[in-house]
Amino acid sequence: MKITLKDGSVKEYGQAMSIYDIALDISEGLARVACAGELNGEVVDLRTIVEEDAALNILTANDKEGLSTIRHTCSHVLAEAVKRVFPDAKLAIGPSIDTGFYYDFEHEPFSREDLDKLEAEMKKIIKEGAKLEKFTMPREDAMKFMEEKGEPYKVELIRDLPEDAVISFYSQGDFVDLCAGPHLMSTKGIKAFKLISSSGAYWRGKSENAMLQRIYGTAFNKKEELAEYLEYLENIKLRDHNKLGREMELFTTVDVIGQGLPLLMPKGAKMIQTMQRWIEDEEEKRGYVRTKTPLMAKSDLYKISGHWDHYKEGMFVLGDEEKDKEVFALRPMTCPFQYYVYKASQKSYRDLPIRYGETSTLFRNEDSGEMHGLTRVRQFTISEGHLIVRPDQMVEEFKGCLALAKYCLDTLGVGDDVRYRLSKWDPNNKEKYVGSEEVWEETQGHIRQVLTELDIPFFEEEGEAAFYGPKVDIQAKNVYGKEDTMITIQWDAVLAEQFDMYYIDQNGDKVRPYIIHRTSMGCYERTLAWLIEKYEGKFPTWLCPEQVRVLPISEKYADYAAKVEAALKENGILATTDNRSEKIGFKIRETRKARLPYMLVVGQQEEEQGLVSVRSRFAGDEGQMTLDAFIDMISKEIRTKARREVTVEA
Repeated sequence: MKITLKDGSVKEYGQAMSIYDIALDISEGLARVACAGELNGEVVDLRTIVEEDAALNILTANDKEGLSTIRHTCSHVLAEAVKRVFPDAKLAIGPSIDTGFYYDFEHEPFSREDLDKLEAEMKKIIKEGAKLEKFTMPREDAMKFMEEKGEPYKVELIRDLPEDAVISFYSQGDFVDLCAGPHLMSTKGIKAFKLISSSGAYWRGKSENAMLQRIYGTAFNKKEELAEYLEYLENIKLRDHNKLGREMELFTTVDVIGQGLPLLMPKGAKMIQTMQRWIEDEEEKRGYVRTKTPLMAKSDLYKISGHWDHYKEGMFVLGDEEKDKEVFALRPMTCPFQYYVYKASQKSYRDLPIRYGETSTLFRNEDSGEMHGLTRVRQFTISEGHLIVRPDQMVEEFKGCLALAKYCLDTLGVGDDVRYRLSKWDPNNKEKYVGSEEVWEETQGHIRQVLTELDIPFFEEEGEAAFYGPKVDIQAKNVYGKEDTMITIQWDAVLAEQFDMYYIDQNGDKVRPYIIHRTSMGCYERTLAWLIEKYEGKFPTWLCPEQVRVLPISEKYADYAAKVEAALKENGILATTDNRSEKIGFKIRETRKARLPYMLVVGQQEEEQGLVSVRSRFAGDEGQMTLDAFIDMISKEIRTKARREVTVEA
């Protein structure tokens, strides 16, 4: 047989060979660092036997798939360590992931001390150097095998496989785990690893299932690479909005109020107020009219819209349909309410498009395991809008929504930090959606064409559409690499029919409009979290809840400091004064820690000449200027929403 290698060279063999033996034949050095193989484009185990002509690439830790194999094997070493240290723990699943690996266990929560013990045990297992051996069993035998080992989660996984499936296992010494591989040849192939953290995780990601304990870890081929990654983790922890936002007193949470229900403190509330006023004014410039609708409605409304059938599990329902005459639910979105604003009077084709905007407080019953700071909450506020348009207006209005979203992202300074996703229906799961296949394919085609015409790079993903239509989701990652949807623009050619919405065309006939569901900036809470991490709390001046702090050199200049503060406030600048009986050096350091854009130091010379000494986090000591000149400078910066570049460390 002929084996074509990655560099185009060809090896010929007279008999079947394992990928590992082929690597060994090429060179002993390659065999030592080999992690897996890529056989005809498919990643496979080194133990895989090649019996016919094939294209083969030997994967090492320098390849993504090779590093993933190291991490997958490390997850098995973790599982063995847990069974040694905590024999009563039950095994669930343990895959490799982009940042390392995790393994889920049925066990009490693991402490940091527990993780340290497990790390020590893992080092022993690696040093023992047990070979990993693959073997298979018929499905029924495999279930019985895992039942005898007392591993109910493994039994469930096997039971869900087809009856004729052949089940693969890997052993390393006395430890055996259900797994499809690939894996290293021996545990000695793991050179550098670290257990990072532990948290709760529902079995199979469903809240009705058991809460398991997930241990996260990472592994690299070199200790230097691990050290670099751990340093990176420490750095991003400093930017985590959940930590930084609390330190800056932007928000907090309280157990007795509830998970996913953050309290915005004055500074955080001020930032959201600033963004909200900006968005509402911008939408008005673009022809939006505002509505204000109830926070709840009877279940009847959601039954018409389809949310009751397709989204009820994600809603907060008030009442019991079997017992109560009326059942209400807190609204998860505003669209059905705005439809009735539209229906309150008859509309002509000349009235369209109508662009409704609302700053909407919404409620979604997220799983407790999904809660995180401000990014995943149960009550939140969004810049929601619905456009009622004629079919011939749909494409241009959709483009207008994309333009508004792009303007918002660019103004916030995050336009380059996102990617655009065309979220499509899943044609293999049609019961999740309303509308015909023809409508779905047509509307998805329209969105694809719009994105192409606007030269917006995008990717497509099935199963991410709303139940009533495809959409553009604008995605961004947090500091840990988890991606969230920040802005959504949805194409809806279906719900107007369900709500009997129409307009009168030029012939006097009733015609169904199309609807665009969109946010201009998305969820305010999630956006605030994004900005905290993006700027590490050093926000653009226009967004800062405190833009200037006046620092009198001593109490003698308190009156002048008060006049400066008053003048700033009269011009709409958010200013405070530090009147504490502290040395000026201390006050300056405290203001730097607070990440303020500007501080104004005032003393005798400043008072006598009507000056202020300006220090900024952009340019450090900017020297003296008149108060009027400073007000003109900062007012322009705020008005234009400019982002000053940092030229020196303040």
